Amino acid sequence: MTKKNAFYAQSGGVTAVINASGCGVIETCRKHSDKIGNVLAGKNGIIGALTEELIDTSKESDEAIAALKKTPSGGFGSCRFKLKSLEDNKREYERLIEIFKAHNIGYFFYNGGGDSADTCYKVSQLSEKMGFPVQAIHVPKTVDNDLPITDNCPGFGSVAKYIAVSTLEASYDVRSMAATSTKIFVIEVMGRHAGWIAAAGALVEDYGIPVVTLFPEVEFDKEKFLAAVDAKVKEYGYCSIVVSEGCHWPDGTFLAEQGTRDSFGHAQLGGAAPVVANMIKDALGYKFHWAVADYLQRAARHLASESDVEQAYALGQAAVEKALEGKNSIMPTVVRESSNPYKWSIGEAPLSEVANVEKMMPMDFITDDGYGITDKCKEYLYPLIKGEAYPDYDENGMPIYVTLNNELVAKKLEDFEL
Repeated sequence: MTKKNAFYAQSGGVTAVINASGCGVIETCRKHSDKIGNVLAGKNGIIGALTEELIDTSKESDEAIAALKKTPSGGFGSCRFKLKSLEDNKREYERLIEIFKAHNIGYFFYNGGGDSADTCYKVSQLSEKMGFPVQAIHVPKTVDNDLPITDNCPGFGSVAKYIAVSTLEASYDVRSMAATSTKIFVIEVMGRHAGWIAAAGALVEDYGIPVVTLFPEVEFDKEKFLAAVDAKVKEYGYCSIVVSEGCHWPDGTFLAEQGTRDSFGHAQLGGAAPVVANMIKDALGYKFHWAVADYLQRAARHLASESDVEQAYALGQAAVEKALEGKNSIMPTVVRESSNPYKWSIGEAPLSEVANVEKMMPMDFITDDGYGITDKCKEYLYPLIKGEAYPDYDENGMPIYVTLNNELVAKKLEDFEL
């Protein structure tokens, strides 16, 4: 019987460690070459499967694949492309099965967030119905940390570390200038509906920094917020504010909403920091500086969390191992066994319970005033940012990152219009 090939794709916004998961998938497949043939990666995510642009990873050396573990972003390209429901656009799912048949693909490893979990789930269902069973395993990834069941998501720990450190360093800067100049620093972080990343910025409280944090889980109250900031400045001489991009007014309107929408139909955000900073200036008169972390927070491989890198790789590895065990339509998860000392193991969750489900911050992680984090939240966060997994650096002082050849296999089917 001919060995089945595997398909791997990266989906959605990339992270500092998504390539570590890809490395885990490919290296583990290579270790089981007696059971799994080649690994074909989608060029630019699931779009590569639909357009039959399949990257032949066998053309990459073991050294190049290993280097993915220390390289940020998506080594094979990612995309923001959500397959519609089976009822609305069955042709796309049927096309996937046709591609899998043509290239003898029996394993589908999809590395992404909630939308990709949904796609993975639908593919596993449809492949059975179409008579070409494919073992579909979702590899978790999201900086927003909002996938259910798993203790945390690869990508989050490194973003949390970057935001915590950056907020601390910028706050030291403001503190040194506050007597005669800037008294307010505002940093805007990712997190549309869940405030996990913002919570990481709030950790600076433990290092003597006066900080006010704005979470998506807490409706924005302008007067209460301004009073909290004013009180901090009067006590300490300065104040830092961490604002999630998903911070919103009581009617649900985002502070940062631009009136445009992305390819998933989500409101495009970006601009909460200047809104908040100018609000403070107009009401209180304090001079400010603001920053939007944007891509910097999710691309910062130079400051990646060691536990994040390890978990990203382990979940990619586990996806393959579980597929070889005969598992289907699942997502390997991180199971926290203890926080101090930090111990974790690999579990699994059915995709039916993962797809399109968002995990918000528990309200007992947020202080009663809505502007800080509790000890319970800190106990959760600190293990995820511990440890450094620095990349190697070249003679010029720049990190050594790999760029793959990404050679495509020959097409076997007719072109497909997206």
